[in-house]
Amino acid sequence: MPYRVLFGSLLLSLSFSAAAGGPAPAISYTRDIQPIFTEKCVACHACYDSACQLNLGSGEGAARGASKLSVYDGERRKAADPTRLFYDASGPQAWQRMGFYSVLDAQGSQAALMARMLELGHRTPLQPNAKLPEEIVLGLNRDNSCPMPGQFDEYAGAHPKEGMPLAVTGLTDQQYQTLQRWLAAGAPIDQQALAPSAAEALQVVQWENLLNAPGARESLVGRWLFEHWFLAHIYFKDGEPGHFFQWVRSRTPTGQPIDLINTRRPNDDPGTHVYYRLWPVQGVIVHKTHITYGLSAAKMARIKSLFYSGRWQVTALPGYGPERRANPFSTFEAIPAQARYQFMLDNAEYFVRTFIRGPVCRGQIATDVIRDNFWALFQAPEHDLYITDPNYRGQATPLLAMPGQNDDVGSVLSLWLDYRDKRNEYEALRRDNYADLPAPSWSTLWAGNDNALLSIFRHFDSASVTKGLIGEVPQTMWLFDFPLLERTYYQLAVNFDVFGNVSHQAQTRLYFDLIRNGAEQNFLRLMPADSREDYLNDWYQSGGKFKMWLDYEAIDDDKPTALILDERDPKRDFARQLLLRYGDLNAWPDPINRCDGAYCSRPNIDLALQNAEQALSRLVSRPAAGLSVIHQLPEATMLRVETVSGRREVYSLLRNRAHSNVAFLLGEALRYQPGLDTLTVYPGVLSSYPNFMFNIPAEQVPAFVDAMESARDGQAFERIVERWGIRRSHPQFWQYFHDLSRYIQETEPLETGVLDMNRYQNL
Repeated sequence: MPYRVLFGSLLLSLSFSAAAGGPAPAISYTRDIQPIFTEKCVACHACYDSACQLNLGSGEGAARGASKLSVYDGERRKAADPTRLFYDASGPQAWQRMGFYSVLDAQGSQAALMARMLELGHRTPLQPNAKLPEEIVLGLNRDNSCPMPGQFDEYAGAHPKEGMPLAVTGLTDQQYQTLQRWLAAGAPIDQQALAPSAAEALQVVQWENLLNAPGARESLVGRWLFEHWFLAHIYFKDGEPGHFFQWVRSRTPTGQPIDLINTRRPNDDPGTHVYYRLWPVQGVIVHKTHITYGLSAAKMARIKSLFYSGRWQVTALPGYGPERRANPFSTFEAIPAQARYQFMLDNAEYFVRTFIRGPVCRGQIATDVIRDNFWALFQAPEHDLYITDPNYRGQATPLLAMPGQNDDVGSVLSLWLDYRDKRNEYEALRRDNYADLPAPSWSTLWAGNDNALLSIFRHFDSASVTKGLIGEVPQTMWLFDFPLLERTYYQLAVNFDVFGNVSHQAQTRLYFDLIRNGAEQNFLRLMPADSREDYLNDWYQSGGKFKMWLDYEAIDDDKPTALILDERDPKRDFARQLLLRYGDLNAWPDPINRCDGAYCSRPNIDLALQNAEQALSRLVSRPAAGLSVIHQLPEATMLRVETVSGRREVYSLLRNRAHSNVAFLLGEALRYQPGLDTLTVYPGVLSSYPNFMFNIPAEQVPAFVDAMESARDGQAFERIVERWGIRRSHPQFWQYFHDLSRYIQETEPLETGVLDMNRYQNL
């Protein structure tokens, strides 16, 4: 069980002799092979949506091989067996029993499948920076054929230009020769498990002792904390750069090798006594699954203060099972609600990232329920009735159960109707009880730290979450209270099973629609009462009004707000006042998209970049009806701007698609309003999945903007791509692509990871 041992070695022999000429220098997987995979392969071969599940971020993934089974299958009637690397099997033989096949082993006289795929790619190089042939299908529309070794000739005959790396500037001659030598030598792997430093090991023990402390109260808190941390890439204050840890459940206590309990969900019945343990994250860090969370002495003191300062007691520990999964409010009701909510608020960005950004890699179950850009705010605990009123909490808790625990396909409709009705009963209870409180005011909003203001941008089937209020004032805003934040986290993170069947996924999607509606209605309580129906009518146009009547509880349009807002446009005035009141919490001001006066750039940056930002500001806050080039742009484009002094800045150019509503399970394209699409330009990498990249000298940014403003059709846009675009076939593609990660390393070092190019388009 090499991957269950926390401080163990994952060694295989690496030495070999050349076929002729005596000993050759030994090729080390760690030193020579993984760096090539990291540079040229991991961008497509990581996470659950790796082509053919081939994950090349570690030796274990390379040795596991490939599979014809797809993780993302929204139509399967039966849940699939989980295939989580490092979790669900260990070693090639165990994986082969689960349907995987080797890409490293030679097949008789035939070279290994990887060797043949690499050879096919190496002998058919791409024309430099040219558009790829139309017959090469990329992105989400590509059907992975996943040939087994005996099927390679058939694959090569049908796809002669689709060797590896697929449809991108390939390996250098030296990289190609190194990989082929390694494969010819039997592909030895010498990978060592990442081990903590002495200082980190001490902190590991301290935190494990906290979560495993004896006592019923301590056990319940430990379980709740684990369920809220299981997705986190944990780092320690003063820890080693690049060292991250994950919480897992083990059969063995601190001081012994971890014996992993690999249930489908983190709150499934473990079947034995549980110890919560930290083990190092293995393999290459990839941005899309890298959701960070810091632990320190101050964090431990905060947790002890929140959870152990009162006299609350646990009379009996809750068990496990579908009912316990469905309703964490009843499962953990003994823990003070104020402590639970405040803990989540302290790191609200982390929790919103867990269910908005990932780490499922292809998240359309969640993302097609949300607008392309919106802001998220949080209700202050002292103004949250679930926190302050035990009687209300007792009435609300039974109504907060969530679907998805029963995946019987034939019961989808009845289950949905049952949970919809419970949710609407809760909304009516909430509406009526809040109507008896003082009118909501600015104090209703939590403003405890810079997690209080978040911006969410959707990029079709993925999304990003960023601190601060970014972009133009969005069409919608969300206001989370504790019941909404906890339900969203449990529904989309803890209880969601990416390997689940169509029933489970449909129930998850349908209930998240109700959560979005609840967050919107919470926000509208801040607006003047007579404006709320108008806002709802705007957000639920076309068939959305029918959906409001059919599935959503009616909003309170009588209770006034205590906010004094401009009646001509109260939402915009709310945003203006919000920025003024909480400017010190707004992590990154945004003069490009919300230009105030003549200067539309950040102060105190290179003058050339100020001029570039001033020009880029002409592209934002304009609907596509007046900026035709928006129709040519993908969801997330990166602009790399270089100055003559050698500096560079990276900007995200995000297309915000407008929808008449986002309330239905199917037919999203029918609800697009392309004439209302807009662009957001912001410094930084705001997507794990760049769709395209432009490299622009700073002095040419005005010309780039001029060309974008005047482009009226695809031909004009193609001329822009020809001049400044970095196509997949660009000779320096990988240099520019990985420079995005280097930029993250320079600006937010804890967040850096290899970006994903599966969505990089053939423009």
